[in-house]
Amino acid sequence: MKIVDAPVKEKLELDHNIFLFKLYCPEIASEISPGEFLNIRVSTGFYPLLRRPFSICDVQGDFIYIMFNIFGEGTKALASKKIDDTLDILGPLGKGFDYKSSFSDAIIVGGGLGAAPFPFLIRKLGELKNVFTFIGGKTEKDIIRYGMKNLQVATDDGSVGFKGNVVELLAKKFDELNLNNPKIFACGPNVMLKALKSFAIDYNIECEVSTECAMACGFGICQGCPIESAKDEDKYFLVCKDGPVFNVKDIIL
Repeated sequence: MKIVDAPVKEKLELDHNIFLFKLYCPEIASEISPGEFLNIRVSTGFYPLLRRPFSICDVQGDFIYIMFNIFGEGTKALASKKIDDTLDILGPLGKGFDYKSSFSDAIIVGGGLGAAPFPFLIRKLGELKNVFTFIGGKTEKDIIRYGMKNLQVATDDGSVGFKGNVVELLAKKFDELNLNNPKIFACGPNVMLKALKSFAIDYNIECEVSTECAMACGFGICQGCPIESAKDEDKYFLVCKDGPVFNVKDIIL
């Protein structure tokens, strides 16, 4: 874990209010695994905002990519950054995906901006496994295509792809894929993860999910990001330290 000032080298608006930043950060880029995250100081000055957690979207050489949408004051401040402005970054943080375990085919399931951590994971998986990607959103504008592979799409309004949610799409297509010893990797809203947990249990498929939570410190000191254990009713995990990636059977969503 390091604190680094990383300059913004590229800034793309992929869609309305969805941004992709390319940061020069060799000190952290060399240590990152898919599924880990960064805690970024999004503003400075007399009233600095708390750091914000951001999934690591991709890593290429000395460069780290983050993807985000404008959701509040913090991300609004981040989106205002210009090329060569520096960001105060703490990372890498958390526990990432176990993508080297004994499975043959990978299923990626993302909901909305929950697709953000997957380009890096998909590139790493592509070196080892077959990858099938399912991305859902409310409308076509909510579908993230950047960095996806073998993509199938679901939208609530049917504006593109399957009409319905992404877990329904996965269930519909699952038998057609003829998968061999698959594993699911997922990130998205809790309602999606809950439905996916039921699907994974019903089909006896190993499933890891990246959970979302408001964080302050990012490494377990503040105790501000608890998630309930499914195996011990008196135990809580910390999303920032024990996650954000968990075996879906281990947590209550």
